[in-house]
Amino acid sequence: QMSFWGATVITNLFSAIPYIGQTLVEWAWGGFSVDNPTLTRFFALHFLLPFGIAGLTFIHLTFLHETGSNNPLGIPSNCDKIPFHPYFSTKDILGFLLMITPLLTLAMFSPNLLGDPENFTPANPLVTPPHIKPE
Repeated sequence: QMSFWGATVITNLFSAIPYIGQTLVEWAWGGFSVDNPTLTRFFALHFLLPFGIAGLTFIHLTFLHETGSNNPLGIPSNCDKIPFHPYFSTKDILGFLLMITPLLTLAMFSPNLLGDPENFTPANPLVTPPHIKPE
């Protein structure tokens, strides 16, 4: 229920774009209304997007490591450089572990803790959830 109405509201924002808005909405929906293909597309997007971002981050760090950062003054100064490894890589790995550990613990041991109970109600396009009010 909540996924259905969330997808309906967010995708209808595209309809405000002049000339192509309604076409964009129907393309995102995969039809003329939010249905199973829409929710499947959004689930796939939310699953694959972090992998794409991680890949682009890896490519960015690789190019940054090969070419170095920008040097607007053009003065080579190796005396104040700090190597990326072990200083920054250790810091990044620690930050990653501090973020991923609680997230994985929550996802594996209590996946429904932060979810909305309305997510378990079958979607009904004729009835909005009672706690959703227009603003």
